[in-house]
Amino acid sequence: MSRHSASLANWQALSDQLPESCLRIASYNVHGCVGTDGRKDAARIAQVIAELDCDTVGLQEVDYRLDYIAGRVDLQAVPGLTLLRHDGPFGNALLTRRKILDVRRLALGYCRREPRNALDVDLDVCGQKLRVIVTHLGLFGGERRWQVRKLLDVLRHTPAHERVVVLGDINEWLPLSRPLRWMNGIFGRSVVERSFPSRWPLFALDRVWVRPRPALLALKAHRSALAAAASDHLPVKAIVATQNLRWDPYALSKDADAAVRKFPIYAGRRAS
Repeated sequence: MSRHSASLANWQALSDQLPESCLRIASYNVHGCVGTDGRKDAARIAQVIAELDCDTVGLQEVDYRLDYIAGRVDLQAVPGLTLLRHDGPFGNALLTRRKILDVRRLALGYCRREPRNALDVDLDVCGQKLRVIVTHLGLFGGERRWQVRKLLDVLRHTPAHERVVVLGDINEWLPLSRPLRWMNGIFGRSVVERSFPSRWPLFALDRVWVRPRPALLALKAHRSALAAAASDHLPVKAIVATQNLRWDPYALSKDADAAVRKFPIYAGRRAS
């Protein structure tokens, strides 16, 4: 079994050990469903989403095929589409099988740059409210700094006890950039997983932040042959606790114990 195949298997073993109250969530820039081979294939994107085995997925650069993709993976679609192109709407979206409590859209358009937004959704996860914000930041530094300030203004007015996940294509190439430092200051340091370009990942453009930070149990870029071909970004997936967890570390299966070695976030909690 290849290294990447083993990683996928171990992710599944870890997920199987955790209760339904843990949110399995991913961020995926689907690049308009255009793969690295130049072929536009929404069915292939749906197959990658099915591989993730997540109950909630934040999408960026999704187009009018959103409803088709949602139907293929049997998830509800929440559109946050921000741009009307010649071939239809284009932008962010959320797919989920959790109950949707509320939906808000935050405009992040900057001057005359491409319109951007953040899709802000409250979910019911086994009786607990969890806020998910999906976004795709701009290509220029000043634009991103302005957009992150807007997001921080929203987050500072969020009650401290409320669980929040912010995810998306942040478009930050520099690990010490101001937007990343600002976000890490609110949420704690983001786990870095290289996701772009998908065939030879060098840059961690796709991020997941969770508050409170200990609720982030695991995070991993999803590497498979299909994911490397379907888009120019790899999906990044995380497991988020919505309740305080207790488990017996000696009761973990052999496969799940192997998963601990792949996911150091989880390993840090195993001995607690």
